[in-house]
Amino acid sequence: MQDNIEIIKQTKEFVKQRLTGECSGHDWWHVVRVYNNAREIAKRETSADIFVVALSALLHDVADHKFGFSDDDRRNIITDFLARLQVQSEIIEHVVYIVNNISFKRGTNQHKMTTIEGQIVQDADRLDAIGAIGIARTFTFGGHFNRPMFNPEFDTNIVGQDNHTNDDTISHFYEKLLLLKDKMNTASGREFAIIRHQRMEEYLANFYSEWNGEL
Repeated sequence: MQDNIEIIKQTKEFVKQRLTGECSGHDWWHVVRVYNNAREIAKRETSADIFVVALSALLHDVADHKFGFSDDDRRNIITDFLARLQVQSEIIEHVVYIVNNISFKRGTNQHKMTTIEGQIVQDADRLDAIGAIGIARTFTFGGHFNRPMFNPEFDTNIVGQDNHTNDDTISHFYEKLLLLKDKMNTASGREFAIIRHQRMEEYLANFYSEWNGEL
């Protein structure tokens, strides 16, 4: 059996190969940031299994539904990879559970993470969706999928009501990003999210000011 350090090293290489050059904001560097976020939160949550946190953070966007894969596809790909590294089956199952339940999915994912490791990785992923990095990723995602930057005819006040969604990038803040602060699982996640949430609010205020021709 390989030691954990070598397994993490090979997992990084596996994920980097799969996600380098991805252009929707879910690339290798997003994974690196989530990995670093998760390790920082895990330091404060002393009961967490750091190995499970690290593997889940690294693998959380491999074969994701955004790329056309199903949960079963992802389970098979991740299980096959980790089994080749002789990772224990219970750890593999835990990692698969986390990566298959981490996504926000336009608010339709009502599953509550049942393990501290899952809560940490989910918070780490959500932190990278908000703040300055989150703003940049949102417009990257919108451009990748040909979404208009902003349509002032859409009413952001009804986003989320009766599954209503708008098709512009600014509306994505109201559909998801501004909701994440109150969906954090851990105390550390909530602490970091408050700061990043404020940055988004400030950005939106400046965006609307400039859109309306205010200097």
